[in-house]
Amino acid sequence: MINLTLLGATGSIGKSTLAVVDLHPDQFNVFAISAHTNWQQMLELCKKYQPSFVVMTDENAAAQLTQQIQDKTVVLVGAKALDEIASHTQTDYVMAAIVGAAGMSSALAAAQAGKRIMLANKESLVLAGDIFMQAVKDNQAELIPVDSEHSAIFQCLQGGRSGLKKIQLTASGGPFLHTPLEKLVNVTPDQACAHPNWSMGRKISIDSATMMNKGLEVIEAHYLFNLSSEKIDVVMHPQSIIHSSVYFEDGSTLSQLGNPDMRSVISYAMSYPNRIASGVPSLDLTQNSPLEFYTPDFEKFSCLRLAFEALKQSGSSMGTMNAANEVAVDSFLKGRISFLDISTVIEKTLNEAEHFYPSTLSEVIHNDQSARAIADKIIKSYA
Repeated sequence: MINLTLLGATGSIGKSTLAVVDLHPDQFNVFAISAHTNWQQMLELCKKYQPSFVVMTDENAAAQLTQQIQDKTVVLVGAKALDEIASHTQTDYVMAAIVGAAGMSSALAAAQAGKRIMLANKESLVLAGDIFMQAVKDNQAELIPVDSEHSAIFQCLQGGRSGLKKIQLTASGGPFLHTPLEKLVNVTPDQACAHPNWSMGRKISIDSATMMNKGLEVIEAHYLFNLSSEKIDVVMHPQSIIHSSVYFEDGSTLSQLGNPDMRSVISYAMSYPNRIASGVPSLDLTQNSPLEFYTPDFEKFSCLRLAFEALKQSGSSMGTMNAANEVAVDSFLKGRISFLDISTVIEKTLNEAEHFYPSTLSEVIHNDQSARAIADKIIKSYA
């Protein structure tokens, strides 16, 4: 029986992970779960799965849950408690599914404890890629990507990397793939969150609409597969059937295909190197619309351009970009700035922030905080 610690249990990845667990109760035990504020949903999960530990990062939510819980589950509170359950001696696998920089420390703690990390938190690599990958190496941790694109590449490379020419990440293009740039000026948060293929949280939905999500994935791919930006390509593929491709020097291309459902990727990460049922139906290409592919428009999707530029600059630029994006997206969702202002805020923050090469987690955190302050100052100037 594998003890699973699920960081971000109430999000879309968390729910899909538990759906896979439900299919294999003889293989997986939910050892610990976490959430931020949704104590009501966590109470239901505790009743169903009876985990040993539950973490609420919000103090008020932890207090509410503690009052209501009636089983033997121990309620912990705060961000440091995430590190504790991720590195706990009884934890075998960690699903790192907390969105944003908030998920970095716990994912790193899992790496330092030598766990299998099923990484759905790309910011861990965007902010602290060098530190994170070194921790994985030093502690013989297992790192299995959970983004559908990186999982696809991971699967395509199981036969080896000999003659590898490049990798190609697919991008759906979100809700604005065919929308002219000039019509994006008055886009609302609800419009930006209306993804045609995937059901996701609002932050990641906005990132998909701006293509920043794909930019973060480019950086993640750089660290996961040890490839330069010149060997990482992006293609627009609105059907989200081909999840990514690998190109070889002999002219061969390997692609991984499947229905757009994260349970496939999650089940693979949970069972690797084997495969188990995920609950996702097999792909039937005869029942799908024709597959389309387009070159990305770097003018319209300037966040993708900024991500490539930050990767080439390396060092603190990637963390600065991510911090500015999180602040800008939050401001857009709250109506403080427009949709097109998101990329402008990021670019201005990159131009204003100090550039250096962080070597410790404290330096990464300091850069993240500094970049957020700069982005917030820029946004306030818009008022």
